[in-house]
Amino acid sequence: MKKNVVYYPLTATPFKKNISYTEIEPCKELCSYVRCFWGTQQPVVQAAQAYTAEIVIPDTCADIIYYIDYTDNTVSGGFCGVNDHSFYTCGEGKTGHLMSMFAIRFYAWSAYAFTEDTLKSTVNGYYEVGSRFGWLDRLIRPRLMEMESLQEKVSYAERFLMKRVQNAKENKIVNGTVKNILLNNGSLEVSNLAKESFVSVRQLERLFHEYVGITPKKLSNLIRYQLLWRDILCNPDFDILNAVHKYGYADQSHLLHEFKRYHSMDIHSAKTIALKDVENIQDTLDRL
Repeated sequence: MKKNVVYYPLTATPFKKNISYTEIEPCKELCSYVRCFWGTQQPVVQAAQAYTAEIVIPDTCADIIYYIDYTDNTVSGGFCGVNDHSFYTCGEGKTGHLMSMFAIRFYAWSAYAFTEDTLKSTVNGYYEVGSRFGWLDRLIRPRLMEMESLQEKVSYAERFLMKRVQNAKENKIVNGTVKNILLNNGSLEVSNLAKESFVSVRQLERLFHEYVGITPKKLSNLIRYQLLWRDILCNPDFDILNAVHKYGYADQSHLLHEFKRYHSMDIHSAKTIALKDVENIQDTLDRL
């Protein structure tokens, strides 16, 4: 997609920012492909409490994640396909080791522009970076040990991603359908999406499996959930009944059930976790 101005998916803790986790916005040329770069600001000594489980929710993104162990002098990493359910993670690394993380978070439909292979069957999967991003892995991995700051890693990766964008692999039907999904808050039926793209449902699903890794129906549901999550956190006048109408849910029960299905908890619990330790909520909301 050439422009992404209507969609900004959030994590389960979108206000979190510390030495262990920081997000950096991509440059203008990459903003329609990369949601953000993220990782540790500087190498940190892995503490035992770092293994506290944290929830990861479906954010309609796919990530390349590197773990740099300066104590063992090793770099490991993987590619996470788009997820359609929540899960808990405890991070990676050995207690007492000097570690850092560096990750690239692509929009689910934009990762394909940089891959060397189809994204088919990558949903909920974790793979070697080289299996689909071999060209990028060969350029980035050998240098990660030398770069300490997150910004330095981001600037280095952006150079190669921007060059790749010039010959990005994209599909007009997929891009047009994603735009249609976003404009309609994820509420259109697949048959309508296919009709407006002038293809059959079967062909549209085949294209989405290749370019995104999931069906257009599932992506629509996840985008609707993400838009709802953003409303819950950022709209001080959020009202469930209004949201039912806005996002095309059958009724309040349908909305609550689908939110819990993707977030693994109810709205109140999810909001409590997201706002934990946030001192000035309004200033924080204004930045989203």
